[in-house]
Amino acid sequence: MATSISTQRGQVYIGELPQDFLRVTPTQQQQQIQLDTQAAQQLQYGATMGTVGRLSITVVQGKLAKNYGMTRMDPYCRVRLGYAVYETPTAHNGAKNPRWNKVIQCTVPPGVDSFYLEIFDERAFSMDDRIAWTHIPIPESLKEGKVVDEWYSLSGQQGDDKEGMINLIMSYTSVSASMMMQPQPVVLMPTVYQQGVGYVPIAGVPTIYNPGMVPAGVPAPVANSQPLYNEEDLKSLQDMFPNLDKEVIRSVMEAQLGNKDTAINSLLQMTEEL
Repeated sequence: MATSISTQRGQVYIGELPQDFLRVTPTQQQQQIQLDTQAAQQLQYGATMGTVGRLSITVVQGKLAKNYGMTRMDPYCRVRLGYAVYETPTAHNGAKNPRWNKVIQCTVPPGVDSFYLEIFDERAFSMDDRIAWTHIPIPESLKEGKVVDEWYSLSGQQGDDKEGMINLIMSYTSVSASMMMQPQPVVLMPTVYQQGVGYVPIAGVPTIYNPGMVPAGVPAPVANSQPLYNEEDLKSLQDMFPNLDKEVIRSVMEAQLGNKDTAINSLLQMTEEL
């Protein structure tokens, strides 16, 4: 008995795909996540985030009141200054007497005169446990060129100023008005959520320029037609680091604004990593 097979062909779309092809309208939660992300960027890079100085904090060591948990604690420090967050490496098995000796270089925004310091116990199989904290005003004597080496009380489960102490060494460098960052326009690209891809730009929709947002760490360009170093300096560095390419050394010198000593330190770090 013969069997007949009927084949039904569907419509085939020929030509350029529409802009909304395979795009899914974002849910309310996804839209809120995107709005929160943009709000966080505005807080981090807002126009008030110019730099008025640089604060150097050396987190030396801590003397804690108690070792929490069944094993020796692995403490690390977190410093919050303005909207920036800095961390030290973990002092493994530091327990009640951790030593870090970590230098943290912080940029100080206008109007900020203090910072928060927290100590956490690093955990392998659960969230890190906050064990101590303190609020430290930036000493006015630092702006006079002095170096402050002090022990500060810590608060925690034992009570205010009863969780132990931490040793910090601080110095401060003012930033002149000519070196302060000027507001730079930042492009906010309208996006739409696409399943399997994430947020992608919407074609045909104009971008939004927000002049109130300043990218952190991007100084205003300074017009300078004169070189910051001479060929003799470059040659001397080439002799010191024969294994590094000349253009690499040149870029480091330009990044360090022609400062030969800081360039040498940077090149030493590069050779250690090779």
